Amino acid sequence: MRLKRVLFLTLLAAAFSGVRPVHAQSGAQSGSLFETVRALDSELFQAYNHCDLTTLGAMVSADLEFYHDQTGLSVGRDLFIAAIKQNICGKVERTLVPGSLEVYPLKGYGAVEIGVHRFRHPGHPEDTPGEAKFITLWRNQNGSWTLTRAISYDHEPLKQ
Repeated sequence: MRLKRVLFLTLLAAAFSGVRPVHAQSGAQSGSLFETVRALDSELFQAYNHCDLTTLGAMVSADLEFYHDQTGLSVGRDLFIAAIKQNICGKVERTLVPGSLEVYPLKGYGAVEIGVHRFRHPGHPEDTPGEAKFITLWRNQNGSWTLTRAISYDHEPLKQ
């Protein structure tokens, strides 16, 4: 487990060691790494928002590590899917904050995605929507992308 953490931290450090982000504003075109990851994010959270646990499960690795500032670490696809089913389905919806997405290549691995997302409780307009930052690692194996690590942090009510 210690080796996995060291590898994870090494990958994050590499991601932030002067590698320039691939932003939509910098002219990324269809088919680019940015567009690929943006589409993956959209597909993942379409499944999340509509409780499509089959699609969601197919998009995350069996050894997924999910770090959350309020609930801590959970490891494994099965635990992740069970938590989504119990705590998210029909209760929470997520949207990506426009303009917040950054994508960085991870040589020989895939990509790191960084952004800000918002959460709301459908059918409960009295609830204050929340906002948080996130970092996800996507692994590309032979053209097949899976989410392997996710960090969701700095959760707070949306400032109106």
